Amino acid sequence: MTVIKSAEEIAIMREAGRIVATILQKLREAVKPGIKTRDLNDLAGKQVGKWSFARASFKGYRNFPASVCVSVNDEIVHGIPGNRVLKEGDLVSLDFGVIYRGFQGDAAITVGAGKVSQEARKLMEVAEAALAKGINAARDGGYLGDIGAAIQGYVESGGYSVVREYSGHGIGREMHEDPLVPNFGRKGEGIKLKEGMTLALEPMVNIGNWKTRINANGWTVHTADGSLSAHFEHTVAMRKDGAEILTLL
Repeated sequence: MTVIKSAEEIAIMREAGRIVATILQKLREAVKPGIKTRDLNDLAGKQVGKWSFARASFKGYRNFPASVCVSVNDEIVHGIPGNRVLKEGDLVSLDFGVIYRGFQGDAAITVGAGKVSQEARKLMEVAEAALAKGINAARDGGYLGDIGAAIQGYVESGGYSVVREYSGHGIGREMHEDPLVPNFGRKGEGIKLKEGMTLALEPMVNIGNWKTRINANGWTVHTADGSLSAHFEHTVAMRKDGAEILTLL
């Protein structure tokens, strides 16, 4: 678990987060019907090359073959970009991270290719709002379970389900650190949150049930029932007055 203690370290993590947010914005703008998912990967790789001392953190991580995860419709996370051509109405989750001067930034967004259904749009709104609920619940002196309880309560109150088999995580010098940050839980349970902790919060929200299956490629996670899924993520730092979002433009 990385605990940020110096102004220099938090400044580096802010810059890592800004790079991630900038590239995700470029990817958001590029998502259109007719584009191949590998084109999005090529764009991410080209964009990160514009920053000195930065590199895409996913590529090569446990042999993952791409710079960005592109997950479409019933794909929840870890989609591998390839020859798939996006169609009008596709729901596209983009998960991207960088390593900058020894520190990590990680974030995700879900966007529509062209005009999406009202059902898909509502799902995206719920998932993004759930992330905000989790961030607002992350406070110095609070508990890890407060985050999951806030996310789960909001998602399930709307009739959706939150994925339980994949979670947020600690982040800092490494991409995945302790603690795991589940998107479900009970207030007042889990480890105590302290100033300086850096976490990646990432609710994955399904229209159907929360169960998942893994593609034959060994990476891509689908909803078990084939329903749509949306994914939003920010890297945050615990401060005395709440959680600071690091992955912002």
